[in-house]
Amino acid sequence: MASAVLPGSDTTVRRRGGRRRRAAEPTPPWLRAALAVVLLTAAWLYGWGLDGASLHPYYTAAVRGMAGSWHAFLYGSLDSGGTITVDKLPGALWLQALSVRLFGLHIWAVALPQAVEGVATVWALFRIVRAWAGPVAGLLAALALLVTPIAAALARHNIADTLLTLLLVLAAGAALRACRTGQSGPLLVCALWVGLAFQAKMLQAWLLLPVFGGLYLYAAPGPLRRRVVQVLAAGATTLLASCLWVLLVWFTPAADRPYVDGTTGNNPFALVFGYNGLSRFGGGNGSGLGSVAGTAASRPTGGAGLTALTSHSAAPQISWFLPVAVLALVLGLLARRGRERTDGVRTGYLLWGGWVLVNYLVFAASSGIHAYYTVVLAPAFAALAGAGAVAAWERFGAARTQQQRYPILGVVVSGVLWAVVVDGHFSTFHRWLVPVVGALGLAGVGALAQGRDWGVWPSLAAVVLSPLLWSLSVLTPQFAGSATSPMAGPVGSGYLAAKYQRAAAPVAFAAKAGRYAHVLDFLQKHQGTAYYLVATQSAEPAEPLLRGSAAPELVMGGFTGNTPFPTAEALAAEVASGRVRYGLLIANRPQTDASRWIAAHCRVVPPATYGEPGPGTTTLYDCAKG
Repeated sequence: MASAVLPGSDTTVRRRGGRRRRAAEPTPPWLRAALAVVLLTAAWLYGWGLDGASLHPYYTAAVRGMAGSWHAFLYGSLDSGGTITVDKLPGALWLQALSVRLFGLHIWAVALPQAVEGVATVWALFRIVRAWAGPVAGLLAALALLVTPIAAALARHNIADTLLTLLLVLAAGAALRACRTGQSGPLLVCALWVGLAFQAKMLQAWLLLPVFGGLYLYAAPGPLRRRVVQVLAAGATTLLASCLWVLLVWFTPAADRPYVDGTTGNNPFALVFGYNGLSRFGGGNGSGLGSVAGTAASRPTGGAGLTALTSHSAAPQISWFLPVAVLALVLGLLARRGRERTDGVRTGYLLWGGWVLVNYLVFAASSGIHAYYTVVLAPAFAALAGAGAVAAWERFGAARTQQQRYPILGVVVSGVLWAVVVDGHFSTFHRWLVPVVGALGLAGVGALAQGRDWGVWPSLAAVVLSPLLWSLSVLTPQFAGSATSPMAGPVGSGYLAAKYQRAAAPVAFAAKAGRYAHVLDFLQKHQGTAYYLVATQSAEPAEPLLRGSAAPELVMGGFTGNTPFPTAEALAAEVASGRVRYGLLIANRPQTDASRWIAAHCRVVPPATYGEPGPGTTTLYDCAKG
């Protein structure tokens, strides 16, 4: 039987300096063709129909403002006037804003960078796993990542986790290369990738620093003292690369930049380490380190705890390859017992296993997570599953006893059983799926147990079929999740809303139909010489107007409504100078001193004036004298 190359083969070559590296295995033509199919499928799955993608309304509003002004772009301002930032670092939004500047105001232009990032992640994972465990393992890892549903769902949205995942995968590749060579260059590249990932999603990028740094200290060649110095230099590089935007804002005079949302003192460090850092734990609504308290709109609830990966909503998004990955990790580490400290194959298992463990522990300990946060685990599950499957297949090819076939049987059985368990909770979603997966699994396991090579094909189909169909579901709006919480399949608030209620109007570069469209039309006709189109109570009523107009808006209270900006005195001065005329207050966001000032000093604009039959949750005020 012709079998795949075993990950962990001791085939090595000597290079200058006496260091060893794994010999590059040739990639056969059939594998190149298969990889091309995987990448083309990823491009189709992530990129088809992006003009109808369900985008996050808040981030999309910011993208329009950032695309219209380089000042707003640099500082990550919510509006083109540069008055207040978004409540995150702007790294992921920069790419979206550049795409809009290049291609124009189109929904697909906002979603396109994420689709490209998703395909790039599949390709990068193939190359990294190929260098670690061989080309077949790389191909299987790329396939597993492709069919992971949450990866497909996020690649069609404009949320930062897709970029975060790509950059961390690139960092992992550099870390493995550094551990193989003991050179500072790859380690510094790893540090730079982590720093860029920080720009995408802040502290979550740092979760893997103990894995990368600890692994280099343990597994890289060279004297310990040299390794310690190298890790310290890489850590300093990561810190500098991570904090570049924060330092830029910190050293820019407050009058020359937007106010930093989520903070009580206009401090960018409070945004990162308080509002988006420690306040995510211990209840999720803390206001320490100079940050404002989170709200239900800014903090996810549920999804955390020990079942963070196996809950009703998370399991069909991320966990399909969890049992296979865990089994592969255990078997891989056991197989490398007694090897030298610098063993490259064990290093790879430790990296991907540490990646999973650290992220899982943080998710479990947090106050709440969105199911899509778990996408960062997808590359690690895929890498372990791919390497473990090839290792088990190689042992199968060399098996002389029934016991030597157990690894491949364990890989198949664990994957198939878990697929049946997960699918069994969604019996109305492809009713035929469970029996087909079960039948394929039985056929594959039976053949493999008898030493038949062809059993690998039904086994592979049985393990991959369920996540593939869940991933394909994102092409149907009913199963693509909500704009703010993308998920695949019949789970989540987006699916329930589409099933039991009228589906929400898709996000677009226009105010949504109804009251906000009428308000926007009225404001554009009556703005006059005022600089701001309107002053709004929080970002909730601002974002539909910002998507429909390039005019600056004064977003009082920021995303949560709790940010103390502007002060009542500052707002009064803006009104007195004629820069603000209208105010838009909303009932379901916290009041601030500025919103109270509007309610006390401005007169209500009758709803009939702008085409509404009566009062609603929003109230428009006119602050002009007389």
